Amino acid sequence: MTDKFQRICAKVDLDAVRHNVKNMKANLTPGTEIMAVVKADGYGHGAVPIARELEPLTEIAGFAVATAQEAFILRDARIKKPILVLGHTFPCSYERMIREEIRFTVFRYDTLEALSKITSDLAGEGTFKKARVHIKVDTGMSRIGVRADGEGLDFVKKALETEGILVEGIFTHMARADEEDKSAAKKQIALFSDFLRRIEEETGRRIPVRHCSNSAGILELPEADFDLVRAGIAIYGLWPSGEMKRDTVCLMPVLSLYSTIVYVKEIEAGTAVSYGGTFVAPERMRIATVPVGYGDGYPRGLSGKGFVLVCGKKAPILGRVCMDQLMIDVTDIPQALEGEQVTLIGRDGREQITMELLGDLSGRFHYEFACGLGKRVPRIYIKEGKVLSISDGCQDF
Repeated sequence: MTDKFQRICAKVDLDAVRHNVKNMKANLTPGTEIMAVVKADGYGHGAVPIARELEPLTEIAGFAVATAQEAFILRDARIKKPILVLGHTFPCSYERMIREEIRFTVFRYDTLEALSKITSDLAGEGTFKKARVHIKVDTGMSRIGVRADGEGLDFVKKALETEGILVEGIFTHMARADEEDKSAAKKQIALFSDFLRRIEEETGRRIPVRHCSNSAGILELPEADFDLVRAGIAIYGLWPSGEMKRDTVCLMPVLSLYSTIVYVKEIEAGTAVSYGGTFVAPERMRIATVPVGYGDGYPRGLSGKGFVLVCGKKAPILGRVCMDQLMIDVTDIPQALEGEQVTLIGRDGREQITMELLGDLSGRFHYEFACGLGKRVPRIYIKEGKVLSISDGCQDF
């Protein structure tokens, strides 16, 4: 680790990203394509570097994000494959999305009307492009989306008939696919399948791209494959939940997190450590300070519960995690000196700390943990054992 990144750095293994995608693809029904979900800056891993790594793969049909702004970042980075905005898009982004062929998620009539008008206006200026849309169907999340009923069918018919609108896809999202009991997920799949059948019967048209599966579905529900699956958390080597079987697909963790010991001292019995004095030394101890805290996205919920790895051994966190620092017990690690590497996430010798484990210990969902790693944590992108690129806050090297 260079001096520049001794305080904290995340290493992102791009080979592991490819490994995860290829292993998921092998688990899919032949002909089913993968849409890589890179919202929330690629779940904290870096949307642009991840998308650049995945775009050349034949397994990847395109990308999904949550907002128009996230889609624009990818287009600005010269990502060419289709991009779908999974959430609601506000009118200020309509024209640029149409021009750049970014796909809309639609479920409101006023959106269809507005998009139709803009495509008409653009045609008047000599730009002949349709708004490419995917219709969202609510089969059990109770979020955005038309219901899989008569009213929902009316919306689909309207979308198919509206001038300037190209209905490219239709999709739903499973709420409980990551549970051991798959009955709720299977009900959603059946409801979606029945709705698709009804659309074809009443319109005589098959919407080309039908998708339902998230990471949990990819791993355990082959009946949800359809034409496309949306791979999110599993791309990054993380499991959707602890209830998932781990033998269906081999996933490799993509991100590891490191810091350095900056100070070592001995404290006497009765000495309080960190804010609030929640930890008091029961005996003479040797403690070390690590310059990482919740300001970096490291959970305060790990106070007195978590541990790090130093010299291949576990070092418990003492007292509260501060905004920028935390203290650890190195009494039984005599080789733990100032300048020694600290592993916050990853493997050191025979020991390993996973993001899922830290999520459980902190009471913070591991998706949230991944997305919450701050901008002041540099990301170092590794490919074939070499540094490919570095993202350091607002600076790229």
